Amino acid sequence: MAAPAQPKKIVAPTVSQINAEFVTQLACKYWAPHSKKKSPFDIKVIEDIYEKEIVKSRFAIRKIMLLEFSQYLENYLWMNYSPEVSSKAYLMSICCMVNEKFRENVPAWETFKKKPDHFPFFFKCILKAALAETDGEFSLHEQTVLLLFLDHCFNSLEVDLIRSQVQQLISLPMWMGLQPARLELELKKTPKLRKFWNLIKKNDEKMDPETREQAYQERRFLSQLIQKFISVLKSVPLSEPVTMDKVHYCERFIELMIDLEALLPTRRWFNTILDDSHLLVHCYLSNLVHREEDGHLFSQLLDMLKFYTGFEINDQTGNALTENEMTTIHYDRITSLQRAAFAHFPELYDFALSNVAEVDTRESLVKLFGPLSSNTLHQVASYLCLLPTLPKNEDTTFDKEFLLELLVSRHERRISQIQQLNQMPLYPTEKIIWDENIVPTEYYSGEGCLALPKLNLQFLTLHDYLLRNFNLFRLESTYEIRQDIEDSVSRMKPWQSEYGGVVFGGWARMAQPIVAFTVVEVAKPNIGENWPTRVRADVTINLNVRDHIKDEWEGLRKHDVCFLITVRPTKPYGTKFDRRRPFIEQIGLVYVRGCEIQGMLDDKGRVIEDGPEPRPNLRGESRTFRVFLDPNQYQQDMTNTIQNGAEDVYETFNIIMRRKPKENNFKAVLETIRNLMNTDCVVPDWLHDIILGYGDPSSAHYSKMPNQIATLDFNDTFLSIEHLKTSFPGHNVKVTVDDPALQIPPFRITFPVRSGKGKKRKDADGEDEDTEEAKTLIVEPHVIPNRGPYPYNQPKRNTIQFTHTQIEAIRAGMQPGLTMVVGPPGTGKTDVAVQIISNIYHNFPEQRTLIVTHSNQALNQLFEKIMALDIDERHLLRLGHGEEELETEKDFSRYGRVNYVLARRIELLEEVKRLQKSLGVPGDASYTCETAGYFFLYQVMSRWEEYISKVKNKGNTLPDVTEVSTFFPFHEYFANAPQPIFKGRSYEEDMEIAEGCFRHIKKIFTQLEEFRASELLRSGLDRSKYLLVKEAKIIAMTCTHAALKRHDLVKLGFKYDNILMEEAAQILEIETFIPLLLQNPQDGFSRLKRWIMIGDHHQLPPVIKNMAFQKYSNMEQSLFTRFVRVGVPTVDLDAQGRARASLCNLYNWRYKNLGNLPHVQLLPEFSTANAGLLYDFQLINVEDFQGVGESEPNPYFYQNLGEAEYVVALFMYMCLLGYPADKISILTTYNGQKHLIRDIINRRCGSNPLIGRPNKVTTVDRFQGQQNDYILLSLVRTRAVGHLRDVRRLVVAMSRARLGLYIFARVSLFQNCFELTPAFSQLTARPLHLHIIPTEPFPTSRKNGERPSHEVQIIKNMPQMANFVYNMYMHLIQTTHHYHQTLLQLPPAMVEEGEEVQSQETELETEEEANPAQTDLSSLTDATSSQESSASQIETTCSQTESTPSQTGASSSPEATPAASDLSATVAGPVAVPAEAQVPQDVTLAPEETK
Repeated sequence: MAAPAQPKKIVAPTVSQINAEFVTQLACKYWAPHSKKKSPFDIKVIEDIYEKEIVKSRFAIRKIMLLEFSQYLENYLWMNYSPEVSSKAYLMSICCMVNEKFRENVPAWETFKKKPDHFPFFFKCILKAALAETDGEFSLHEQTVLLLFLDHCFNSLEVDLIRSQVQQLISLPMWMGLQPARLELELKKTPKLRKFWNLIKKNDEKMDPETREQAYQERRFLSQLIQKFISVLKSVPLSEPVTMDKVHYCERFIELMIDLEALLPTRRWFNTILDDSHLLVHCYLSNLVHREEDGHLFSQLLDMLKFYTGFEINDQTGNALTENEMTTIHYDRITSLQRAAFAHFPELYDFALSNVAEVDTRESLVKLFGPLSSNTLHQVASYLCLLPTLPKNEDTTFDKEFLLELLVSRHERRISQIQQLNQMPLYPTEKIIWDENIVPTEYYSGEGCLALPKLNLQFLTLHDYLLRNFNLFRLESTYEIRQDIEDSVSRMKPWQSEYGGVVFGGWARMAQPIVAFTVVEVAKPNIGENWPTRVRADVTINLNVRDHIKDEWEGLRKHDVCFLITVRPTKPYGTKFDRRRPFIEQIGLVYVRGCEIQGMLDDKGRVIEDGPEPRPNLRGESRTFRVFLDPNQYQQDMTNTIQNGAEDVYETFNIIMRRKPKENNFKAVLETIRNLMNTDCVVPDWLHDIILGYGDPSSAHYSKMPNQIATLDFNDTFLSIEHLKTSFPGHNVKVTVDDPALQIPPFRITFPVRSGKGKKRKDADGEDEDTEEAKTLIVEPHVIPNRGPYPYNQPKRNTIQFTHTQIEAIRAGMQPGLTMVVGPPGTGKTDVAVQIISNIYHNFPEQRTLIVTHSNQALNQLFEKIMALDIDERHLLRLGHGEEELETEKDFSRYGRVNYVLARRIELLEEVKRLQKSLGVPGDASYTCETAGYFFLYQVMSRWEEYISKVKNKGNTLPDVTEVSTFFPFHEYFANAPQPIFKGRSYEEDMEIAEGCFRHIKKIFTQLEEFRASELLRSGLDRSKYLLVKEAKIIAMTCTHAALKRHDLVKLGFKYDNILMEEAAQILEIETFIPLLLQNPQDGFSRLKRWIMIGDHHQLPPVIKNMAFQKYSNMEQSLFTRFVRVGVPTVDLDAQGRARASLCNLYNWRYKNLGNLPHVQLLPEFSTANAGLLYDFQLINVEDFQGVGESEPNPYFYQNLGEAEYVVALFMYMCLLGYPADKISILTTYNGQKHLIRDIINRRCGSNPLIGRPNKVTTVDRFQGQQNDYILLSLVRTRAVGHLRDVRRLVVAMSRARLGLYIFARVSLFQNCFELTPAFSQLTARPLHLHIIPTEPFPTSRKNGERPSHEVQIIKNMPQMANFVYNMYMHLIQTTHHYHQTLLQLPPAMVEEGEEVQSQETELETEEEANPAQTDLSSLTDATSSQESSASQIETTCSQTESTPSQTGASSSPEATPAASDLSATVAGPVAVPAEAQVPQDVTLAPEETK
């Protein structure tokens, strides 16, 4: 199997190239946003650009990129478009720009929405052009561009402007294109359509001839386009050369057909047209399918189209069809064919009288119909309304092959989709792993089309939804597997030995040569299946490796996935491996098969089970693992061996490869999705249509739910009655008590509930009639019953004053239905989430809530906040591996909770013992939970009831206050509570205290009753399962854990009523969906009542490593984002409390009216300036350093030495002024730059106590969800904007800083970028050189925005900054050194006094002296006496760097540095950090967009 050649990576043009381009010069003259004097519009410019730049370069992406980036579409093309100036070049230019925007993944339709008037005319011109003759005005390449444009239109149905045009092409009237007999048949099938059809005919008659002709043109457009495609397809020869333009046209056309079939609104009418055109039959018989090279992708696309045309769905109703319904349809088709045969074709009597199962295979149909003449076949087809009737005495124009294929393909038995899926191996093999059409390389440019499913807004059925996600998830993990195999196997250096065998010249940590491999068990198949139930094999390897690697291999656990690989290298010993050439042929890789570990075998050949007991120590180096092979794959391989005489794959393996456990859970997730497809997966009715993208998007909002709850207890949400009133602006608040002293929280609120169903009440103006009643809230303060006399009995209270939008989010979350909360940076998403959880817990104590987040870190933040609220910790449980990182002493994992319950049980039984003793009851009541229960029933309850009867209000006598205390039976037990327990002020108060005491006692016994199960269940596992299924009320896990463990949870009978998802916009579509189905339905219905999703779709989406899946398949779209696009109502939080208002302005343009919380203006930290820096944010322009801007030592591993040095210099400057290093984080947009900056930090600041290390040096993507006071950001790129064009990345980058943001970038590049304009126009309004105030120490009293009293210094470039910091450091060292010397000469008494007021510098200085790494300071001052010498040193070291690119690490060559001390090296200017700072071994080089 030859590996395909590596596609070329598209090299983005540099700024200098951009500036030199003809396009750019034109842009500056006519449309560039920053050019002052623009020339008037000239149509000739558009013609010239199209002919000279686009057509001449054969639509080169580089040229189109330049044009699109220069804002050609926004500022010139569409702005000046009108029917008068419309021309071929004009149309094509607009289409090219729109297609490029889709390729770049940036919003494409915004410009058209702003000026929609001429769009209908423009669209009609496109339709006309798409049908033009190929040898006429429009070439085939141009028509392929038009097809792609149309495809984008059909995939943008959520845009009203586009939808209004597309609807005219696809609706019932398009059935005009059907042949009359077929039309009649279809209308007969669905009677209500006939009514509509007659209406359409009537309306058509009323139109004037011209309009009617226009309407007919549009309705017939797709039918004509199909006919045109068939003529192009037929012109492809079988073996002669063919132009690639034809092939690409055919591929794009099939892609368009797939997209029309995969959307219900278009499929409903189009599927019949497609079937009537017999497109699939034409395609499968075409020459293109039989061309090995050129037709490969076409055939794959064709298979996808075939799949969708036969999809198991009723086109009219949109309902999924069951297995039985599909069988019925198949039988109907065959029997109608048999009836036709019986009535009219005596030669087919045998067929007509056979049973269906005998004649519905392809072989038998060909055998029966093959002998018939072409005319007879045509007549059969016309009886079935598939072809027009054949006139008498005329021969058919169709060839026999076509007619036969038409009848056979229509009537052959289909294997059901779920059956196909169950027979599919879950592990990828070498055929898929290296197929570029299915798993493209990281260099996918977005140009070609691929045989991949797409995730758009809508899906046909849940089965289709799961299947597309299943395929994409499988392929994305295949891509990662490919990277791992290529890495590990190439490290092992397989070469051919002299005798033709394999010899390994290297070694790999993650792979080992196989010593022996044997299949040890092939179990019988289950009834009705033809693959074995399980296949097991033994793999022996020799672990002659370092101990820690040996431990990793021996640590392989049950269910870990490994890969078995066969290599047969052809290259002789010692051949160098070239990463740029195709992998397969160099290595000689033949087979790849997956397997799952069952366990390692001990000396006796038994599997060592995972468990608490220690593993046996095995002697020697040889280890054998028992593995499960994929039964489906095994069956396929064996069938191939027996039937085709192929070799037995399982006798050839010579390498076993393992993967990192974190990245290796793909098989479990795929199995989960497959299991979901095999069960009747029940989504709640109120969610079903929304998940598929249909119906009213707001139908699941609480206001439209039939089971809306009128009265809710908001518990501690409100801090006061005023807070409550401001939280419901526009509402009339009625409090049930008038006394202001009693109007204190907690509050119960009764809302006016309107039923979601029913008529919309609108008055004449179209306004809702809002009666006074509909706006009135009834508020009832209530007192939480006393819980006992101890201080810890007091409930914990919320202290946050929520804003009115946060309150709306909390209210929506408490009501049943779907709640979507959009939380911009710093708006308190987690606080809202925690309050919703707490309120649900108190309002519905019998319900259970599942919390799902994307990362363990978010789960930990949630848990830490939940701990601070009034939630009993015995009801909290955390699943998964992240619980170790929780910053509380308490352990919320399953076993942590089991231990908690056991410990708590002992504590409570001790309390029972104390109570028993205080009451003077003999015996051992505190032996078990059971005996304690009897003690409560017989001893405690009886005393309490007797007490109540004594002190209860007797008739009309006034109760005596003293009696409450006198008769109280538990005085002795409560002797350790704060005394006196009873205040003696009033009967009611003391009675409430007495009841509180009893509640305290009662709670002990109710808890013991709950813990009784842990006495009966003996093993930790059983106890933990009991906790999960019965005890816990709030269960938290990550989305990955939910996907991995679904099977186990369902088996245990796990149940829950509410789901809350945090970081929902960062979770993959399928990983958001699986948590909805972690329980079995009850009586065919889902228990789920609430689904709360909190996220921010304006920040970064889920991480997809492969560009093709990310861009072409839109796999990075989260379910949250899709819901927002579909139009599901959201609550947008609108007040941030993280950053200064000025910093917030850099990103708040992206959100609906995002403002600031009051404290952002009031708190001193926000109003004070940043010491030593003139501005609170600044964009600092960084030019090339020594002629170099960005560099790329490895693909997508971008670095920029000038920026890296500048960032570190500013960091050191801030630390020298006194900023705490941990309050500063350094971010960058690329991994390469991150490693370079870390190297420089290690070099400069490594162990220097005067400077320290920044809190984090990482990428913007990794820092999402975190924040720091000061952020230094390096944007790296100098040639092309790269992935910062994704506005979501910009929003994350701009919103991480609280007090100061300093951005280092090539300004000329970024200020031209249309998408980034709102932020960069603010940044470029300030000076582009760094303004510092070196004499102003941290902290300062200067207010933000005030002119400083100290002198401002302007730094022009990086070397100047490096020199400045160097001199500042030397000065600081000298002054502290001098100060220290004087201290040493003072008399002892004065030293003591002096030591108390010793400055921070001196303390640091002492540390420094204690540090042996720093050498004598006097030599330091000698070595660096003059600034000039240090500047020249910078030059020499940097030039040295450039000349020694092979160096790794951050040290320069010893000759380059003068003999100064180590310390001077750590702070000298840009010392040599090679532009290729080394790539650590474990860094996989991901494409530009990877995070």
